[in-house]
Amino acid sequence: MSRIALVALVVDDYDEAIRFYTDALGFRLVEDTPRPDGSRWVVVEPGTGETGTGMVLARAKDEGQRARIGDQTGGRVGFFLHTDDFARDHARMSAAGVTFLEEPRHEPYGSVAVFQDLYGNRWDLLQPATD
Repeated sequence: MSRIALVALVVDDYDEAIRFYTDALGFRLVEDTPRPDGSRWVVVEPGTGETGTGMVLARAKDEGQRARIGDQTGGRVGFFLHTDDFARDHARMSAAGVTFLEEPRHEPYGSVAVFQDLYGNRWDLLQPATD
């Protein structure tokens, strides 16, 4: 069996990124290990307790990487955060200061709203429709 285990997200600062993803989005910090080169191996994942895809928060190493912070997907929604209770998580995230770029929509595929992370990357908060 194969699966995508981790996705890298280039960030400006480890600690501010950890705070945003854990406090505002409710992710849990899985690992924060110093590396010999002064960088850190930082992994967060949604706090559901389910095994899924985690994110490596990778601090930019040079100007080329810094230029990509917040625009890793060319302005498109590049990340999709599924929820089992859209209204609950939308309200919690809004109260935590998350910027939603639109009002919630109810589409045939589910309830959705686009938000941005602290760097401007676009995400969907999505509760898939049930049959």
